[in-house]
Amino acid sequence: MKENVLIDKSIAFAARIIKLYDYLIKDKKGLVIAKQIIRSGTSIGANINEANYGQSSADFISKMHIALKETAETEYWLKLLCKAEIIDDKMSGSLLSDCIEIKRILVASINTAKERNK
Repeated sequence: MKENVLIDKSIAFAARIIKLYDYLIKDKKGLVIAKQIIRSGTSIGANINEANYGQSSADFISKMHIALKETAETEYWLKLLCKAEIIDDKMSGSLLSDCIEIKRILVASINTAKERNK
């Protein structure tokens, strides 16, 4: 079976978000944000995976856009956690780097799909 780098990266990222969630709820730091980031951070990969089984090119593009929106939301929560000093620069920087990499791949994938759809 063909390897999908984007799915692999999104699964690895989701696993890191789950660990972040566990850290945040253990000390009850940012509990409200923890609930938000677990939803957005884990849904990125779920939407990418669902897009790969889309019924049409338009369905694929739509699901990838949803994944992109979830990536942007996750990026926001990570920046907020850092700004509020709930997580340190090292932790947020690493997670943000992964999040931005996924975002770039998503944008490229969406653009490629749109070009092929013309």
